[in-house]
Amino acid sequence: MIRCQGLRWGAPGQPLTPAVDFELAAGSLTAVIGANGTGKSSLLKVIAGLQKPLAGKVKLDVPLRGNLSFLPQQQHLDRQFPISLQELVAAGFWGIKQTPQQRSERLRAVLEDWHLGGLEQRPLMALSGGELQRAVLARLSLASAPILLLDEPHAALDEEGQALLWKHIHAWHAEGRTLVVVCHDLAAVRQHIPNALLIKNSGCTLAPSTQLIQQQPHTQVA
Repeated sequence: MIRCQGLRWGAPGQPLTPAVDFELAAGSLTAVIGANGTGKSSLLKVIAGLQKPLAGKVKLDVPLRGNLSFLPQQQHLDRQFPISLQELVAAGFWGIKQTPQQRSERLRAVLEDWHLGGLEQRPLMALSGGELQRAVLARLSLASAPILLLDEPHAALDEEGQALLWKHIHAWHAEGRTLVVVCHDLAAVRQHIPNALLIKNSGCTLAPSTQLIQQQPHTQVA
């Protein structure tokens, strides 16, 4: 469960919305939509504890440490960092106790699952945008956090990559995890995500996705 009470966020002295209250049930799958600049990414950072709110508080039904995984937008990744794709993905083992053999087998399976076989030793700078995005999603697959915050996980993915993404999102949801997904593709939201949180300068509305999208046909959600 994620409960936000009297929450305001944004730059100091410049809140993006009035104080808002909403609750996302444990095991729910929710899209975050809204116009550019309304603070969708910033909201995820506040929930993840990476950015302090201007007012109010966020309550989780589990301790934050070790129970939440946050996927930032790809633009925040340093492609010049001297590691291979395999090393990037393997970082998802952080905090997980497994034998070297178990890790090796699990890593191999995850790389194949995200169609990354054969790219293990390729440096980040040599990856396409889609390959890099699948790599960070594969890293997320290694974690077992019950809360997943995904900021535009579909970015840079081709049709095949998007199909893989939604397959995994539905699988994580079926496992009982709580997922919050910033997504600018309204057609995908309508098809794959049952509920949505619409952020506007006047506040937030939490409702079934189809209802919000129908009411906001011209919403820009990139």
